[in-house]
Amino acid sequence: MPRYGTMKRFDLWIGIVMGVALITASWRRWSPYSMTETLGFVTGAACVYLVVKQNIWNFPLGIANNIFFLILFLESRLYGDAGLQIVYIGLGFQGWYYWLYGGQNRQALRITQASPRLLVAVGSVVVVGTAGLVLFLRAARGAAPVMDGFTTVLSLGAQYLLNRKTIENWLLWIAADIIYIWLYISRDLQLTAVLYLVFLCLCVAGFLNWRLLLKAQAGAAAGDLSQEAAASD
Repeated sequence: MPRYGTMKRFDLWIGIVMGVALITASWRRWSPYSMTETLGFVTGAACVYLVVKQNIWNFPLGIANNIFFLILFLESRLYGDAGLQIVYIGLGFQGWYYWLYGGQNRQALRITQASPRLLVAVGSVVVVGTAGLVLFLRAARGAAPVMDGFTTVLSLGAQYLLNRKTIENWLLWIAADIIYIWLYISRDLQLTAVLYLVFLCLCVAGFLNWRLLLKAQAGAAAGDLSQEAAASD
């Protein structure tokens, strides 16, 4: 157990050192990346890492990340992604509240599996929303209207499932991140593409970690029910 705690602290300090190094390199103009893109990289990676760990502080970091990317995407004419950041800010505050008080008796929310009805509803919104947003982005002369529109709506669906703390949110994020990597490379946002590669790895780790936690929760709930049944006999 002490070894596991040491590894967690090691991961944290490695992330802090790398973040400070990237920000310093950008500030001193030792790297070709703007401070906005660098801050988006650092806050984004930290946010997803904290989501994997179920740490509530992922939400304020995520909101800061949305502000940095809003500026960056407006400059790159990725209007769908820019608008998405505004929605993300609102969803960030919603998720922050849900995770704290969205469970039974207004307690902290626990990991669950999404119901088939919820998944169908989210899937329908993604299909219809993408069709409508692509038309808008084409009219606005966006740089990549189809991919931009699809990833925008898909990410909104993923964020909503994340706010509900359903394990399926990771599957949507994984699909979105794969497309985002290609999209940002095509727009010469190499550092952001690297960030989404990091996101992709973290999302896979998050899905595996949450699946283990979900099984542990189910086992603990079954044990509680057994104890209650034994006590009532």
